[in-house]
Amino acid sequence: MIMALISRDGNGIVFGTLSVFFATVVLWQLIRHPFFLYVAVILGVFSLFNFYFFRDPERHIPDNPRAVLSPADGKVLEVVEEFEPEYFQKNSQRISIFLSVLDVHVNRSPIGGRVDYFRYNPGKFLVAYAPKASRENEHTAIGISNERGYRVFFKQIAGLIARRIVCHLREGHLVRAGERIGMIRYGSRVDVFVPTEARVLVKRGQRVRAGESILATFLENGKENIFEETVQEEPVADLVLE
Repeated sequence: MIMALISRDGNGIVFGTLSVFFATVVLWQLIRHPFFLYVAVILGVFSLFNFYFFRDPERHIPDNPRAVLSPADGKVLEVVEEFEPEYFQKNSQRISIFLSVLDVHVNRSPIGGRVDYFRYNPGKFLVAYAPKASRENEHTAIGISNERGYRVFFKQIAGLIARRIVCHLREGHLVRAGERIGMIRYGSRVDVFVPTEARVLVKRGQRVRAGESILATFLENGKENIFEETVQEEPVADLVLE
């Protein structure tokens, strides 16, 4: 049960720190030196934090094939249109999401399809919300396309504290929308790029949840599926005053 609540990418850290904590408690019981008590308290707090940080809650994936799901929990930093040179190689819409150390850090696939682009880029460790972080920080870049012709490009970006990116995808892999694909440890950022034709549904400052929040929707046959209820009014007879 506990294993199911913790991301598999954090098992080593969570149970490693927990093991050291229990070992330190045993040493304190045997030696009774205050040093081991202080260390045990620090390790106990760190172990509890790791349990919280590496949590992996289940998510309800929307049944919408046109939806671009958020790949991360966090706050939308900005939504801008800009030239994307790596995957689309033309103007696209970028949605940047900042993850604090208190957010769930498990990343999920924004759409279902095949990974047709994957690249790991070593780089700097600037603060994740810095404008240059998307280009200069260490990151993985992933492009996914599917049979509907939908394409999404996104980046897992390391930050000042986050220096360990985990990604289970590689070029050629098939993935489902909302499927777990990795994580970034201890604070980070994710950038999502969608075509200019897609309709972005989020705005700056909005909170989003991985695998549940819809960032944007693709157009179908060049038009959005917006169903408007048409109310047909009954003809009103003219009033005749006698």
